[in-house]
Formats: sequence, structure tokens, C-alpha cells
Amino acid sequence: MSFLRTSLLLPALLVALAACNPADEPPAGDVAPPQGAPDAISGQLAEDAAEIGTFPTLTGELPAIIAHRGASGYFPEHTLPAFQLANEQGADILEPDLMVSRDGVLIVRHDPYLSTSTDVEAREEFADRRRELMGRNDWWVMDFTAGELQSLNARQVFPDRSQEHNDRFSVMTFGDFLDMVDGMQARCRCEIPVEPEIKLPAEHTAMGLDPAPILIAELEARGLNTEDSLVIIQSFDAPFLERLRPLTPLPLAMLHYGDEEGGNMNGYSLEQVAGFADAVGAYKGLLLNPDGSSTGYLERAHALGLVVHTWTHRDDRPSLLTDGDTDDELRALFALGVDGVFTDFPDTAVRIREEMLNAE
Repeated sequence: MSFLRTSLLLPALLVALAACNPADEPPAGDVAPPQGAPDAISGQLAEDAAEIGTFPTLTGELPAIIAHRGASGYFPEHTLPAFQLANEQGADILEPDLMVSRDGVLIVRHDPYLSTSTDVEAREEFADRRRELMGRNDWWVMDFTAGELQSLNARQVFPDRSQEHNDRFSVMTFGDFLDMVDGMQARCRCEIPVEPEIKLPAEHTAMGLDPAPILIAELEARGLNTEDSLVIIQSFDAPFLERLRPLTPLPLAMLHYGDEEGGNMNGYSLEQVAGFADAVGAYKGLLLNPDGSSTGYLERAHALGLVVHTWTHRDDRPSLLTDGDTDDELRALFALGVDGVFTDFPDTAVRIREEMLNAE
């Protein structure tokens, strides 16, 4: 079992994905990603890139561009066109978040509540499903069957992003997502890695909806629970990943936000995480200081053999850096040696990586 096989396959996958724009692919929509001549890389960053000749990732391969809920900066997250656009923009890995429905089906949603990401509030037939849970009065994924959830339409969760694609695309199951990926792969004759995140596994299990056997059964049914499948499983729940470890040869990624409740790796150290996981998905603020210097976290993780995927880059949110914009933030992360970046805007990350790769 090794997470590194995915990194080692990335160059071939990048070539395949770059050519994956088949004429028979349905258009993802009428949102045109910004076009424009990229700024030249200059200063110390360009010198560093020229000196190392590659990126200082764990394997020395290109850092992966991970489409965070698809190209969610342009379309409502977790929708067919969001994932299609991400693929067209050159993302290396597609990331869906997974919840569990009342009837035990994996649903592609980030939040357990539905009011912000779907049209459920406008659906009179579901008015009586609203209830108090987790300190919030809302509609909840685990109170609906998969069929009911698929009847809902997705909406953009960020109010300052375009709302023009709201209510046009339905909620997906994990099966729908994998069918979509199969179709993409058939058209481009390439392999597309996926990195599903299991959301709130402890809370689901307490409701009798343990996602572990459901996930393994879905992967087994599709022949994906094998060591050569391009699937990475991630979670914020360390005990859940420990339970998964004997059930799958697939790489596991421990997500880490910081000291906040639910985001601190259940108090596990990086050394303990390295005992059952292959990667760590660290919040970017754990890796970089505001001045752009390293905190030392990435170096510690790499020394333990842990791949580092970091989150979340967004063009339309403030930069982590005190002096620098969001493009500079990406440059700093790539120069640091992250092995992958989750982003809502895959085209931007592809552009910055290309600039750095070609820097003289």
C-alpha cells in the first residue's frame, strides 16, 4: 500500500487530462473562466524554481491540482457542470464530499443541512422535514432518501458568487459521481483520480448510518477497493480512518485544520497519524506563516513519509499572506513543496503551476 503511486502517475495523467476535451462532451455551461496573460514570475521564487528544476514535493513530481467540490468558483458545488469544468480546466483530481442519506446511500454534499446548497426551502412537500439538529433549525441530508435528495436542485453557497446557475442541476449520489467519472474517462481515454471526503462519520454512525461499510461496499461493487485504484479517502475523523485501514488498501488522508474542535486530528500527533494514514490534508495556515515562510509543518510531514495536500485556495477570498495576493499564496505553497492543492478555481492553480514550471 502506498499513496506515492498516485504521485508517480501524475505526469502521465497530466498529459492525458490536457488532451481530454472531446468534441462530444456536453458544454459545462456558459460561464467563461477568466482569460488573460499570466504575470511573469520574478525574484527569488523564479530563482528557486530554476535552481530545483522541479517542485520540492515528497516525490519530486508536479503538485496535484485538486478540484474542490469541482470548479465550485464557477458553478454550484458538487454539480455535474462543476466537475466537468474542473476536468476541462486541467484539474488532476476531483474531490466530492460525502454524506449518508436516510436509506444508506452516499450523497455528494458538504454540509449536513440543505437550506444553503439546495432549493429545499422552496419545496412545499418537504416543509415538515425541517427540524432542530446540531444546534441549527434546517433540513438534513440524513432525513431524506437518496431519491428525494436527487430531486433537489443545487444552489451556489457563496452569496457573492454568481447565482445564475442555481436550481439547474440536481444533487448527486456518489454513484452518480462515479458514473460521471467513468464517462469522462471513456471519452478522454485517461484515468481521473478522485479524492472523496467522508463528512461527519461519527455523527452518521450515531444515527445508525455508519459510512464505512457503505463506502467499502460501493467501492467493492465498482472494483475500486484495490491498491491500484486512483482513489484517496479523506476525513477529519482519525478513529474513522483507523477503522477503515484494515478494510481497504487505498491511501487514506487525515484532514487537519488546527486547534478548533473537529479540526485537530482528534488530538493525534503527525507521528501517530503516519501509523495509519498515507497523507495529511492540512489547512494552508498550518504550513505558511503570514510572511510566506514555512512553519516547518510540511517538512515534518514529509520526513514521516506523509504526502501533504493543502486547502482551500480561492481566488475571491483574502490571501493568507500579509504581503501578496491569492496568486502569490499559490506560488508560496507550490514553492514550499505541497503535494497537492485543493482549489475552487482549478484554472488559476494550473496557470500558476505552469508559470513556475516554465520559469527561467
